[in-house]
Amino acid sequence: MRMLDLKKQLPLLYGKNRDELIYQETRYQKLAQLFRKQFNEAPRHWFSTPGRTELGGNHTDHNHGRVLAASVHLDAIAAVNPSDDQQVTLFSEGYDQPFVIDLNNLNKVEDEVGTTSALLRGIAFRMRELGYRIGGFKACVASNVMPGSGLSSSATIEVLIGTIFNHLYNNGQIAAEEVAKIGQFAENVYFDKPCGLMDQMACATGGIIYIDFKEPQRPTFQKIDFDFERYDYRLLVVNTGGSHADLTADYASIPHEMRQVASALGQKVCREVDEDTFFRALPQLRKKVGDRAVLRAFHFIRENQRVLEQVKALHDKDFDLFLKLMNESGNSSFKWLQNIFTSQQINEQNLTLALALTEDYLAKVGRGACRVHGGGFAGTIQALLPVQALDDYIDKMEYVFGKNSVSLLKIRSIGTQYLNLLME
Repeated sequence: MRMLDLKKQLPLLYGKNRDELIYQETRYQKLAQLFRKQFNEAPRHWFSTPGRTELGGNHTDHNHGRVLAASVHLDAIAAVNPSDDQQVTLFSEGYDQPFVIDLNNLNKVEDEVGTTSALLRGIAFRMRELGYRIGGFKACVASNVMPGSGLSSSATIEVLIGTIFNHLYNNGQIAAEEVAKIGQFAENVYFDKPCGLMDQMACATGGIIYIDFKEPQRPTFQKIDFDFERYDYRLLVVNTGGSHADLTADYASIPHEMRQVASALGQKVCREVDEDTFFRALPQLRKKVGDRAVLRAFHFIRENQRVLEQVKALHDKDFDLFLKLMNESGNSSFKWLQNIFTSQQINEQNLTLALALTEDYLAKVGRGACRVHGGGFAGTIQALLPVQALDDYIDKMEYVFGKNSVSLLKIRSIGTQYLNLLME
């Protein structure tokens, strides 16, 4: 696809703002130049996968719960050509050396854990295991889904890689939700990070999406038509700093403790726990699994129901109720789920401070909502603010957390995309 052709399609992904389109055109041209430099040929295939934001259902997906999520305008893009051999070579902006895997060896490599090579190998393995075709390719990738931002940079890359295999070698016949599940497998098994399926599903499908993971191998989902900007509100995240690198144990403890509660009640996951049974068993549960596990299960029960209320509020165009529910979600994550800071380093509480400052600001403005965003413990908070309050809020937060720590988000209606199809 020529860059001139691609330019015509950019508004479908990024809107019609002139500055944004100039930025995106430059971004794609830069990636094409990188591809030519690395492979001495012009790229013929183009892909884009959005990041995602979580609107409700904090830490519910891994216990077969409900979530409300959305894809955003920030994305990972790839320039790709198939290769004649069984090798995948992927250059990523910001890395000096490519990630290279041989498709003849798809066994897990321990030295690759936590790297893009692990994701490439895991996705290829799972696709072959499920009977799909795989083959070599050459790719250059650029992403503005910032690592540690809570916008799921890892799931974005996983779905992007799956989409490349899907369209180069399977005629695009693999459903978006299947690509998402393949990405989750790679992250869980090859990347060694426990995660639910929400991130990958939102990146794959696009728009605001309600997902029910009661049957995680066959999740049901429903797109919701709602635009925050019609109400003169903007969605944003504040990157408070801190690394997720040493937080795997903190993340893993949440699904583990929720399942401990479920197991004590004769079930596998919290979705199967009867609420009345849970409350009657509280004295025994506290002794058996401890108070934190009980509180985390309590969060699940209420948050799982709250997602349904959020969906109804959006359907009913009851935006004030949605804001109230969003604040309740944040309150539950803070007090009950307890994923705002890590107990490994109690002197660093970036999220706690950001939420305190935001709640104080919202009390003065009298409108808006905020909550922890994504996995928690470090990274970002999320807020919905009236447009007229944005500049003042951004100034206050960037004074504390640094310039460009606040990112305004737009909901993207299109999920992972093989851009060549937009020309047909």
